[in-house]
Amino acid sequence: MKRNLLYVAATCACGLFATATANAQEAVVVEEESVSVVDVANCKTHYSVDKGDNWFIQLGAGIDVPVFENELAGGKDPKRHITATYNLGVGRWFSPYLGFRLSAYYGAWHWDNVNFSKAQMANLNLDFMWDMCNSLGGVNASRPVSVIPFVGLGGTYVWDIKSEGRNIMKKDGGTRSREWLLPVSAGIQFRFRLCRYVDFFLEGRASFYGDNANGCAYDKSIDINVQAIGGFSFNLGGVNYNAYNECKDLAYINSLNNQVNGLRGELAATAAALAAAQAQLPCPEVKESPAPAKVYAPMMSTVRFTINSAKISDEEMVNVYNTAEYLKSNPDVNVVIKGYADKDTGTAEYNQELSGRRAQAVYDTLTKTYGINSNRLSIDAEGSATQPYDTNDWNRIVIFVPGN
Repeated sequence: MKRNLLYVAATCACGLFATATANAQEAVVVEEESVSVVDVANCKTHYSVDKGDNWFIQLGAGIDVPVFENELAGGKDPKRHITATYNLGVGRWFSPYLGFRLSAYYGAWHWDNVNFSKAQMANLNLDFMWDMCNSLGGVNASRPVSVIPFVGLGGTYVWDIKSEGRNIMKKDGGTRSREWLLPVSAGIQFRFRLCRYVDFFLEGRASFYGDNANGCAYDKSIDINVQAIGGFSFNLGGVNYNAYNECKDLAYINSLNNQVNGLRGELAATAAALAAAQAQLPCPEVKESPAPAKVYAPMMSTVRFTINSAKISDEEMVNVYNTAEYLKSNPDVNVVIKGYADKDTGTAEYNQELSGRRAQAVYDTLTKTYGINSNRLSIDAEGSATQPYDTNDWNRIVIFVPGN
């Protein structure tokens, strides 16, 4: 993030420098407001978890102590019996504060009810876990000891109930030797960090049942099973949280803005000094440059005609126009208009007359249409005795030749 902020600040500084330089060259000083950062009132750190992070598996073993109806026949003192239980769990922390766990248990229950009673038990709980230390003491993924209360909902299957105190009847009239139960539970776990990937834990849980967990319903309305478990929790990939605090770089941003404001002040002072220096410089005299000479189109030397014709075509009229413009631009130039005819067409006498008509047509156009003074023009009918070009058809032509 710091790298991005430096890039933004550098871009702003470069832009300011270019602006100040241009303004100084124009002898104009522009005042700009200084940059500041408004303090953020709530500078709370937010955490997120990447997909697949913070899963754990736990393996444990411990003891069960059922708290059921507890009395023996013959006035004997009943006992609370302790049995072994085994635990397998899998869960995930989806924030530094909250997580969930599916936790399975298997074991046996022993209790006194008329006589010594026993049953087998399997339990599966969905636990919701709260990391009290991260919530109250700040997030620390490497904290050596964590205290984690939890609550859970689950299902318990009890079978092979052997007790003379059973009094829950089946439909066929006998007493039930198995039960399906839906307990709620609460507990607390103490977790001790061994390394990034392994924790040792100790936890206690109390599960609350209706008055039928042991196949007997009387006396107390709630049956309770108390468990104490110890084991190891394996953190898959370690414990990872992504932290973001919008105020983390606030001081650094303010420092960059102070630098930008300082540069602005220096650039403004430099622009003002440059403007003052330019104001004292004498204005150089500007000499008028002569207007560039007008370039005229060169005189076109030929006007072509079709066979046995003295009429100027639309295509060739541009050559007459260009010659007129040339003569207007060069008033000291006179022109001889020489007319020709090709020798392969017509007699020499006819061609002599035709070449004269062609030269006259050009003469009339220059004088009448374009206003050229007739004193500057003369006509020379060459006929077909002289051929300017080796190609016969090219000699149906009028040529402009500079005169005296």
